[in-house]
Amino acid sequence: MQLTDISPAIALSPLDGRYQTQTSPLVEYLSEPALNRERIRVEVEWMILLANGYAANGDQSVLDGVEPLSDEERRYLRDIPEAFGKEGIAAHATYEKITHHDVKAVEYYIDDQLERAVETLGPDTQLPRLKTLVHFACTSEDINNLSIARCVKGAVEHVWLPAAQAIVDLLAAKAQEHRTLPMLSMTHGQPATPTTLGKELAVYVHRLGRQMIHIRAQEYLGKINGATGTFGAHVAARPQADWIAISREFVEGRMGLTWNPLTTQIESHDWQAELYGAISHTNRILHNLAVDIWMYISRGVFAQEPVKGATGSSTMPHKVNPIRFENAEANLELSCSLLDTLATTLVESRWQRDLTDSTTQRNIGSALGYSLLALNNLLGGLQAIHPNTHAMAAELDGNWEVLGEPIQTAMRAEELAGKPGMDHPYEQVKALMRGHAISQRDVERFIDSLPFDEQTARRLKELTPDSYVGLAAQLVDYTTR
Repeated sequence: MQLTDISPAIALSPLDGRYQTQTSPLVEYLSEPALNRERIRVEVEWMILLANGYAANGDQSVLDGVEPLSDEERRYLRDIPEAFGKEGIAAHATYEKITHHDVKAVEYYIDDQLERAVETLGPDTQLPRLKTLVHFACTSEDINNLSIARCVKGAVEHVWLPAAQAIVDLLAAKAQEHRTLPMLSMTHGQPATPTTLGKELAVYVHRLGRQMIHIRAQEYLGKINGATGTFGAHVAARPQADWIAISREFVEGRMGLTWNPLTTQIESHDWQAELYGAISHTNRILHNLAVDIWMYISRGVFAQEPVKGATGSSTMPHKVNPIRFENAEANLELSCSLLDTLATTLVESRWQRDLTDSTTQRNIGSALGYSLLALNNLLGGLQAIHPNTHAMAAELDGNWEVLGEPIQTAMRAEELAGKPGMDHPYEQVKALMRGHAISQRDVERFIDSLPFDEQTARRLKELTPDSYVGLAAQLVDYTTR
């Protein structure tokens, strides 16, 4: 039996198969039906503006022969995209099989709804004779660019950003909770100056918080200006209308986007490159986080809460694998590859138009879908770990050599103050501590061998690996969120 014969259809992509429940919120914004719903919305709002006018002309109809729409007629038109469900999707698909053009199929679908308006509004409604008003003076890209911008804006603001912010908020809470919990640092994979777990988590809060600010401030641009961005057809049909004012009012006032006055046939997609670049950058920070946490788990800094009933290994029953972080790594890499391709490809178009952007933009949902899947896995993974304080304390106690830094720095200060016997501080400490196992007693003996004053010697001897954390706890309060 062919798998393609099975109904319902088997998903090719894991986003719509294995992981469908996690990525389904994006369907409302970035699926093909969601895009067609927005296309319908753009078309009917354009009709309403043309019929009922724009602010500069006192809300009079832009075109002769079109009466201002009644409240009932406007409501009927706005209900068309809201009611675009299973039957509407099928009807649109039928038209597209004939037209081989998705936007033209939208136009014909709206025509059908206008024809049926008499059933709801009665025989006096003018809607059935306004089919010519659908897509008036528009090129397909006038509809597409606005629809895609609204779809992406909705997906980012209502799905992706809340998921990303949930991770930032959880990290911030953990940073505060563990702000004073000492931890051995590793630079180049070797024991280094201790820090606190809270401060290290706060680094990620700060990095991610900055990206959240950029993404929230993102402009979503739109245009409605005709086949090559000149308003040529508009002016030919109605030269006395202020088409620039109409365009701006529609994009900003009706569509909730930033008006782009200068385009070719397509909106230039620079805003998309900016947005996808920022999300890709955020993905890479999250990838760094996933890798760091994975290595902290391997090192014993974090312990994992096992998922009840879950199998860690098919042959080693004891294992609790950090699979959420590994899953996040892989999906972030996939998302970045798609986002980077989108950002690179979309900013180029041959002369006034080519269709490479049309195909490319159909993968926006996948790009954000892999990122969303990673966010969900990261959140679940972070919620299922806790510090292994015993292992952290043992690790610190086994690395007294990290106190070589404060001792040699105190020696430098004494040498600068003119105290004899403090020469070559770095080299003296290096000779004692490099490549050797050092105990607390070794450190105390070395301090006693130097001509420190009593107060300085006592202060240095009171240092331990778990107390030598500087201002780490205080720095947690400097995160950007």
